[in-house]
Amino acid sequence: MQLSKLTKLAFQTISGLTAALALSRPAWSADRIVLSYGILERSVSVSALEAYARQGVLDSDLYVYSQYVDAAQLATLRKALLARADLSPVAVSQFLYTQQGEILLRRLGEVIQPESRDTGFFAIRAALILASAEPEGLTLLNVFRKFPTRGIRIDLQRSLQIANDFGDLIGRTRQATDLVAQIASQEVTPLPGGTIPDLTARGAYGFQRNSLRFVDRSRGFVQALGRERVFPVDVYLPIARRQALPRLIPVVVISHGLGSDRGTFRYLAEHLASHGFAVAIPEHPGSNAKQLQALVDGTANEVTSPSEFIDRPLDIRFVLDELERKTTSNPQYSRLNVKQVGVLGQSFGGYTAMALAGAPINFTQLQQSCRPEAVDRTLNLSLLLQCRAAALPAINYNLGDPRVKAIIAINPISSSVFGQASVSQIRTPTMILAGNADTIAPALPEQIQPFTWLQTNDRYLGVIEQGTHFSNLGQGNDEGVPVPPEVIGPNPAIARRYTNALSLAFFQTYINNQANYRPYISATYARAISQDPLRLSLVQSLTISQLDR
Repeated sequence: MQLSKLTKLAFQTISGLTAALALSRPAWSADRIVLSYGILERSVSVSALEAYARQGVLDSDLYVYSQYVDAAQLATLRKALLARADLSPVAVSQFLYTQQGEILLRRLGEVIQPESRDTGFFAIRAALILASAEPEGLTLLNVFRKFPTRGIRIDLQRSLQIANDFGDLIGRTRQATDLVAQIASQEVTPLPGGTIPDLTARGAYGFQRNSLRFVDRSRGFVQALGRERVFPVDVYLPIARRQALPRLIPVVVISHGLGSDRGTFRYLAEHLASHGFAVAIPEHPGSNAKQLQALVDGTANEVTSPSEFIDRPLDIRFVLDELERKTTSNPQYSRLNVKQVGVLGQSFGGYTAMALAGAPINFTQLQQSCRPEAVDRTLNLSLLLQCRAAALPAINYNLGDPRVKAIIAINPISSSVFGQASVSQIRTPTMILAGNADTIAPALPEQIQPFTWLQTNDRYLGVIEQGTHFSNLGQGNDEGVPVPPEVIGPNPAIARRYTNALSLAFFQTYINNQANYRPYISATYARAISQDPLRLSLVQSLTISQLDR
């Protein structure tokens, strides 16, 4: 999987500073870094940090601190100091002048400050931009040396408070994961004949991919009057090989996440097509990899427009309209069953799937969740995206589509843009997949708790141990910077196999009306295919009271 340079900037900067926070000294300065805790202060020189990073030498300054951490933490610090992001000053400044960049700067500015004890907002931004112009690129050491004061003051008390907040979120997520695993261990569904079929294997059909270009000229009521929406769509059609095609071919539409493209779930489209599904993957032009690259290049001034919360579901509806037209005008598409469709989406695409299933944008919840003081202090990075929807006119956009009969939402963002009142309006069969190591859309507030709000009778929650926001993603089409392995997490191929198996069983059951697949969307089957290190738990029941306890 690849992302734009913007995403790598966010990861390199935030994860590097977070690694320093974990060692109880979140940042240092051009000459010296002053670590303060109340009235207590101690300083360390940047040259001492540089000597350690480059040569592994602990001078007297650092030796005192090394008594309080282990060898692994010291190694993490050394790696973080020299981690490089190959980004131009233009790319860095473009991100830091967005609303999301400024929120992150304000948060860092509470901890990292100039000697005057003023907010570090402007100094951190200047240091990041100047450091990115250095021949060595954007590294923590260069950021420290370019900080525009002689010293940097680090508020350890505040940094420890933030660390404690992180620890609390991680601890509660761990408890929720254990609870899901415990419930899953008690759910037993007999498998037919006691067999465990390999639902990750290719099916009996061949497939062909048609790349289409759709133009929707009906978007005038959203944001920009009179505009049209032009976007590419890849359609994967099954081809008869070892067995004949059925009279009606079930249809699945896949919605990619922010910064991805229609190639991200190519692996899943090919898998479903080989089992007789027609799969359409549109590329959402206002929130794909090209949009983030435009931000980096200076031709866009925002991560995504608020109108994307409307345009994405409308993209899917338009795709279904066009496929329906083709059933009567193109023999290749004549067998498609566009009246009973499945939708799968990841992250922002997970939001898209839930909106199509009947969850309206909840402007009351957004008003409450997106108060400046709440956003500035959140540990949930997805809230920065969800709050973009608060800028939309607060009207009923009617984004649902009655043709959508079942959805799968992977790492969806839902806590604030929907909230309980909207999620509870979903009535279609729903599967939510979460990774408990997701630092972008944390599993507990964005997937596990929203699952308890669902009122549909057919609901499933899958939790992947050590799964990240990127574990289920395949190789995209974009030419961005590869995501660091630490961000992707361990063995993503395992998570992709889970996606293939569960999606096939779920859509065969609810879209293709093949009841013999129902036993495989169960805790029993999930246990059978679960692998280390990404253990999988799947449950059909979890209540708010259980989660509260």
